[in-house]
Amino acid sequence: MNTENQTSSNPAPPAHVGILQMVNGAYIAGAISCLAQLAVPDLLENGSKSADELAAQTGARPDALYRLMRATASVGVLAEGADKMFSQTPMSAVLRTNARPSLRGLAIMTGREWHGRGWSRLEHCVRTGKPSIDEIYGMPIFEYFKHNPEEARVFDEAMTALSSIDGPAVADAYDFSDIQSIVDVAGGRGLLLATLMERNPHLKGTLYEMSHVLEGARTGALKVHMDRCALSSGDMFDSVPSGADAYLMKHIIHDWPDEACVNLLKACRQGVNPGGKLLIVDCVIQPGNGFSPAKFLDLQMLIFPSGRERTEVEFRNLLEASGWKLSRIIPTAAADSIVEGVPA
Repeated sequence: MNTENQTSSNPAPPAHVGILQMVNGAYIAGAISCLAQLAVPDLLENGSKSADELAAQTGARPDALYRLMRATASVGVLAEGADKMFSQTPMSAVLRTNARPSLRGLAIMTGREWHGRGWSRLEHCVRTGKPSIDEIYGMPIFEYFKHNPEEARVFDEAMTALSSIDGPAVADAYDFSDIQSIVDVAGGRGLLLATLMERNPHLKGTLYEMSHVLEGARTGALKVHMDRCALSSGDMFDSVPSGADAYLMKHIIHDWPDEACVNLLKACRQGVNPGGKLLIVDCVIQPGNGFSPAKFLDLQMLIFPSGRERTEVEFRNLLEASGWKLSRIIPTAAADSIVEGVPA
């Protein structure tokens, strides 16, 4: 059948409408972040409540809170009923603290002042090629977190939120049966490592992180696996624990420019057992003009840590420069892929 001249029953909106929807996306993100900060989805876990009741529980102004919830309900985050009653929806449910997965931490992070200020100076990044955070605060983002522990905690919660999605996706996509020991480099609170150890009872793990981060790992998801998991503190750019069958890095390589990544990957290459693996969990940028979350996350990396999301070719070059060979790229059910390297 010739469909060349047929018109879709759902034509694209006019260009100005599409642009309006996109630039107004910041309003939606801000409203959802505020909803998460107020823990409204937590308060609706056991049933519907009125705006007045929720205002009393959150310490908010009733009319202002109603307007916030009415707005988020218009995009499916909460549902408004009669008499200003609100109930949970599938999208608001994943903003609960105890949801699995929970995206509350990520939603809160997007509303923090440093995050908004960073994006407000994207033009600076594009003109200079340098992170706007460095210009705004006079220091790199991870140095900023060292001086602002509350913001570091918010960031850690956001990364844990992502791991609650990525962990099962990685465990489902990759066969760990021939790996006996694994080092999770800069693995945060250990949620990803805990998921892999739960799915693979034979696996022995090491969580390698800075000492202040490890404190949260001791009482977190890894607690039940401490009989076969070691916690090791240090700076990954100085050294990594040696003697493992695999080195795992989730959302680490994308934080750094090529030179820093090559140094880190060389350290992993020196430490890996013969026949071992390198597992990088990151987005892989695909060609084409279709909508790409990875390409926008790439801008996030430009704004904050001076890193980047990479294409398959860029990953291949990075691995070859550090003594590895890219063996395959494995897609997962999440946005990330597993970039597997073997010793060259």
